[in-house]
This record gives sequence, C-alpha cells and structure tokens, in this order.
Amino acid sequence: MDIQSKSLRSFLGSRDYSISRAFYSYLGFEETILESNLSLFTVNENLSFYLQDAFVKDWIENTMIFWEVTDLKNVHEYIKSHSLETKFKGARVSEIVFNPWGNEFFMHDPSGILWHIGEFKLININK
Repeated sequence: MDIQSKSLRSFLGSRDYSISRAFYSYLGFEETILESNLSLFTVNENLSFYLQDAFVKDWIENTMIFWEVTDLKNVHEYIKSHSLETKFKGARVSEIVFNPWGNEFFMHDPSGILWHIGEFKLININK
C-alpha cells in the first residue's frame, strides 16, 4: 500500500468535557478548540487526538490508546509528578510493568479511558 499520510488521529469521548480538557492540558498537551464540543490535543507536532463532548458509556469504558515513547522511565516520572489521582477524580497511574516485548505503564483519564504508555524492546528475530 503506497498511501502518503500526514497523521492518524483517534476520537476520545469524555464523561465531563471540561474536566477532561483540564486533565490533558494539565499534562502538557496543547489544545486547539475546533468547535464548542470538539478539541484537538497535541503532544509534539504530529501526535494528536480529538476529544469530544460525548459520553457513551460502553465506548468510553472500552477505549484504549497505546502511546509509544522513547524514554519510558522519564515519561512515567513526569506523569507521576503531576499527582493526577489527587487532582482528577477517577484518574490513575500505575507503576511500570515489565514484559517480554517491552515495558509499559497505564494511565486512566477522569472518564476511564485507558492509556498504555510504553516502549518496545528490540528483538533479534534471527536468533
């Protein structure tokens, strides 16, 4: 497949749009308000997602995002330093989990969206 692409963005819902907007802004995502019920959140120039003022319980409770980073320990420390659990009801951040394929930790936003934040190990398939 030879498709020239610029970005790939998911749509996230929110239980309380203003709280979710505050959560992602507090973490350092840059918000661009597109409409009264839709914002684009960006971390780096080309990594972004849409946040909607839309709550569909089954959708929200089954949404997962994998965010691949290059320095998991630093990202984990950065996110933990924000004390999200004390500032946003429902927010949670786990410790790092070590897996054969790589390492990750989990972050739940105030709506319950599950973020897997991780880095992959380089695997030599020729062994």
